Amino acid sequence: MNQYPLWKNLLVVIVILVGALYALPNIYDQDPSMEISGTRRAQIDATTPLRINTALAAAQITAKAIEPLEGKLLVRFSSSEDQLKAVEVIAAELGGDFNQALTLAPDLPDWLRSLGAEPMYLGLDLRGGIHVLIDVDMEAAVQQAMERYAGDIRGLLRKQKIRYLRVAREGDAVLVKFRDAAKRDAAEQKIHSEFRELVLETLERGTDFFVKASLTPAERRGVQKFALEQNITTLRNRVDALGVAEPLIQQQGERRIVVQLPGAQDPAKLKEILGATATLEYRLADTEHSVQDAVNGRVPPGSKLYRERNGQPVLLKKSVIITGNQITDASSGLDQRGGGPMVSVTLDGVGAKRMRRLTSENVGKPMAVVFIENRTITRMVDGQPVKHKVKVEEVISIANILEPFGRRFQTTGLDSSEEARDLALLLRAGALAAPIEIVEEHTIGPSLGQDNIDQGFQSVVIGLVLVMVFMAVYYRVFGLVADLALVMNLVLIISVLSMLQATLTLPGIAGIVLTVGMAVDANVLIFERIREEIKIGNSPQASIQAGYGKALSTILDANITTLIAAVVLFSFGTGPIKGFAVTLAIGILTSMFTAIIGTRALINLIYGGRRVKELAV
Repeated sequence: MNQYPLWKNLLVVIVILVGALYALPNIYDQDPSMEISGTRRAQIDATTPLRINTALAAAQITAKAIEPLEGKLLVRFSSSEDQLKAVEVIAAELGGDFNQALTLAPDLPDWLRSLGAEPMYLGLDLRGGIHVLIDVDMEAAVQQAMERYAGDIRGLLRKQKIRYLRVAREGDAVLVKFRDAAKRDAAEQKIHSEFRELVLETLERGTDFFVKASLTPAERRGVQKFALEQNITTLRNRVDALGVAEPLIQQQGERRIVVQLPGAQDPAKLKEILGATATLEYRLADTEHSVQDAVNGRVPPGSKLYRERNGQPVLLKKSVIITGNQITDASSGLDQRGGGPMVSVTLDGVGAKRMRRLTSENVGKPMAVVFIENRTITRMVDGQPVKHKVKVEEVISIANILEPFGRRFQTTGLDSSEEARDLALLLRAGALAAPIEIVEEHTIGPSLGQDNIDQGFQSVVIGLVLVMVFMAVYYRVFGLVADLALVMNLVLIISVLSMLQATLTLPGIAGIVLTVGMAVDANVLIFERIREEIKIGNSPQASIQAGYGKALSTILDANITTLIAAVVLFSFGTGPIKGFAVTLAIGILTSMFTAIIGTRALINLIYGGRRVKELAV
């Protein structure tokens, strides 16, 4: 009586051994390291480790090891000081064609790494870094969409040879002005057939006739949703290009994005790149009209007045050849002819085709590169600092088109190599679909992260020791069995988190601490039931059998309801709440295994299959 079959005992042993094996990586130290990966312009090859070693040796920096990964190199260092010094050295050696990511790499033995065992990730609050909450300007996204529709409607009417007086955006709508009703009605039919997602309305104001086009509610929501998703993708590309390991970028609510960058070494630089909206536009210069007339206020309808960086006025066509959205790749370097900083640009198929056609048609004419950036400046108003958003548009380069070109070309006229690198990074990552604003930010230093780890570990240990002492004193041998199961429960939680490569945060540690208290609940129910069975005169063996059997339904009910709560928290919660829910759910499942199956196996080994006069419970 009270004996498990061999397969069930083996199952318990195998689960515990596998759990201990995959929890083992978390006890090893982590080396300050750097992940180096290639890009489309350059790949890791056999010469790359030699170049890195040579550059580090020249700078008197010793690399602990250089290990090849899948398409990457992992360079390990003995200290954080060496890691930070190596950043500039390796960047100077490899140039901007490789991405570098600062990270911590566990110093695992080869046999453990060959089994695929890895430690769990540490979250922002345990490792240090920055947390940024970004608000996406949904209204601007709609306005930008209407700007595009205005250009498309203008092109459609020209193609259909329908004369109009003006196409302009008015609020969240596009207003097309005509001289007579006949042309207006003809235009309405063409616009309706081409853009069915627009709601059209005909208006009359005095002697003028108008077609007003606006988005349907469904299309408006679609534009806003696309802007949010596109911004998330763009921010992720920027973070990847910056080389931040294990970033977290996710949507929060209907218009906000959470960005967490663990281990970030330069928060100011990261915030600058995340919030930047720099892009380029390529436009033809207007050589048919006088620049001076435009300066005096007489700007031709199809043109716009710009300024070069030296303040010189330039008159450019309103029609844009290509924008940053059509740039697929960009890299910085030095212009071979002039020696100044430049950005080499690669276009997508549509952009290359358009650039080829327009440069072929305008050989000998000047083309300008317009640098556009949204900046936030602070001005003093009534003695208080007030932030203002300013859109900066500068002509950084203007030159004659000597011959047709398409997919690849260079842009010069930049002030510095650093500006060229930043612009190339932003163009490579893509333009933001809508303006963003950083509404909340937190910076957590590595020392504070280590303090959080120490305090979290201390709370787990204190809670574990107190519970173990109580169980051992109150339930004696059965309490010691429950204590052993509690320790194995913690090992299994850590191993599952490691196998899932989940991220442990402070709320996650809180979930583990809560699990420590809840894990013994099942054993308390079982042991109290065994005591009741003994009091009513049942034999020790029958009491053990009845205790585990009759308490099972109560244990399942209690744990399933808690598990449902954890699932709801994970489904509707955000980052910290999700971390708590994950560890809580894993802890519930592992505690049910150790408290019911694990302790029963040990009790069976101690008391099963023999005569017992009394139980130490």
